[in-house]
Amino acid sequence: MISPKELQKKYADGYNISAILRKELNVTCNTKEIIEISYDIQTGSYTQKMQEKEYADFKEKYSKELTNTILSLCEPKSILEAGVGEATTLCSVLKHLNKDIKSYGFDLSWSRTFYAKNYLQRHNITNTSLCCGDLLNIPFLDDSIDVVYTSHSIEPNGGQEEQILRELYRVTRKFLILLEPDYKLSSKESKERMDLHGYCKNLDTIAHSLGYNVLKHEPFSLSYNPLNPTALTIISKQSDTPSPSEVFACPKLKTPLKKIANAMYSPESLTAYPILDDIACLKIENGIFASKYQEIMED
Repeated sequence: MISPKELQKKYADGYNISAILRKELNVTCNTKEIIEISYDIQTGSYTQKMQEKEYADFKEKYSKELTNTILSLCEPKSILEAGVGEATTLCSVLKHLNKDIKSYGFDLSWSRTFYAKNYLQRHNITNTSLCCGDLLNIPFLDDSIDVVYTSHSIEPNGGQEEQILRELYRVTRKFLILLEPDYKLSSKESKERMDLHGYCKNLDTIAHSLGYNVLKHEPFSLSYNPLNPTALTIISKQSDTPSPSEVFACPKLKTPLKKIANAMYSPESLTAYPILDDIACLKIENGIFASKYQEIMED
């Protein structure tokens, strides 16, 4: 199989890493491994793009419209971007929201999460909690975040839509907002492109089938790439469960974590999840089974 170093060079030469890996693994859909490697290798490209005035102007309008959508629904006390990338969307959204809001983000890629942390700090946003996590096993407690949103992060996960929606809905307290490609509303050329890249489909239909209250599904007013049009889907949940003071969860059991030394520890699964440069690595595969960790560290 092609090595990570070779993939880095291929990316620098302009190749599509996901396509290379799908061919190498002889699969038609993107696996979690493919998505993680592809996006991690791209790290830095999104913040670099923000230095282009045209793109930065678009991102500001996009984020402002997303913020307006959020505020038309409620005034959240907490917000989560699932698949935060390098935080270029979250950063702009937070500038338009109440400064006292609790904000969170997670991404599959540690490198992108690190860049997100630095990008937020450069824009004087220091109260956001970030971690590594997986859309299929989100490391947050049930009903823990008022508004959860995605911005083209479900996109490469074609075939995994139902499990991802279940996880996003589980974490949400009030509203789930999806800004994702819309296959049904796309042109023939767009559909062919989405099929080629293994993009998600039919999120609204799947949400309806799960019994969720879909308030809206329509084209979003702004799309950067006409071949990848964005749709807005709003799902209402309105949980009456009190919001927990600590929101991070063991990705296996969805139970609370304790920060002990340089790890987040799950007393229920007896698993320690390492923290690298203040970023907790909360994917199931990051966990280290350590039944005596708490006893040893707190002795």
